[in-house]
Amino acid sequence: MDRKLLDLLVCPTTRQPLQLLDSRGLTALNAAIEGGGLQRADGSAQIETLHEALVTRDRKTVYRVDDGIPVLLAEEAIATSQIPAFPGA
Repeated sequence: MDRKLLDLLVCPTTRQPLQLLDSRGLTALNAAIEGGGLQRADGSAQIETLHEALVTRDRKTVYRVDDGIPVLLAEEAIATSQIPAFPGA
């Protein structure tokens, strides 16, 4: 993802800056997706594993990146509180 674009992106709900999710976080997120039961903010299930994602500064919310395009819709956000093994800051 382009660094200039990343510097401009913020969470649509909290307005916190976003950063690329590190490999540990992505691994924990994908393990939870594969285990089933991971839900987006709108209550729908996240069933596809992610290759790239963005996370808020406080690491409480994740947004997926599809083919290099950030999906910054509040209803599509994934709360990390659902993932017991999600690494903290």
